[in-house]
Amino acid sequence: MSDFNGLVAIVTGGAGAIGLATAELLRDRGAQVVAFDIKPDGLPGDILGIEVDVTDDAQVKAAVDSVVERFGRLDVVVNNVGIAAVGNVTENSDEEWLGTLNTNVVSMVRVARHAVPHLRRSPAAAIVNTSSIVAWAGLERRVLYSASKGAISALTQAMAADHVREGIRVNAVAPGAVDSPWVNGQLSRTPDPESARAAMNATLPIDRLVAAAEVAGAIAYLASPLSGATVGTVLAVDGGIHGLRMRPATQKHLIGR
Repeated sequence: MSDFNGLVAIVTGGAGAIGLATAELLRDRGAQVVAFDIKPDGLPGDILGIEVDVTDDAQVKAAVDSVVERFGRLDVVVNNVGIAAVGNVTENSDEEWLGTLNTNVVSMVRVARHAVPHLRRSPAAAIVNTSSIVAWAGLERRVLYSASKGAISALTQAMAADHVREGIRVNAVAPGAVDSPWVNGQLSRTPDPESARAAMNATLPIDRLVAAAEVAGAIAYLASPLSGATVGTVLAVDGGIHGLRMRPATQKHLIGR
């Protein structure tokens, strides 16, 4: 498929699991891809990496401007930077709240702020933000992380309303638990990582974690010019955990009775 031929895309957090999978997929489908990351290491040679701290507005503006100067255009922005936070409402300090919201939410505002003037000139402009299933589903000790991801979902719909008549489509993905270094790191710190992974898998209707490539596929769908009527959508890529209510595996034989 070559639906991104001639288009230029920025992927923030482009050296991480979802970001890199997205950058490679957009490249494979014809885009010129630039990965913004605080440590743009390990990128393929045909994906340009730029070191950017997305909490610094001046760095974001300079990086966006450099992409347009180099390629002459900007068509797609994937806002994918995010950090995790663990704790209930009594546990996270004001500093943690402000830092997490700054990285997870305000960074997307910064990137969009400097990208939108360029996107207005594109015939196929799209922004895709990475939210999370925790924007909809309550998980224990994820109150700060959930609040940040819920804000992204609301931000996405408001941005979509603001910019759809300028020809800029804004959508979001909401991944579930992704098989990524962060999740694997959390599992490795449990007393029995193998059992912890099995228990996590058992909570998902598909009986496994979501692959980064699957999230990348959803991002590419939302960003593609072929999806021109998809606007203001938050697309769950969560193995069915949000929308399905499954019987326990031991009761599957009862289905249909």
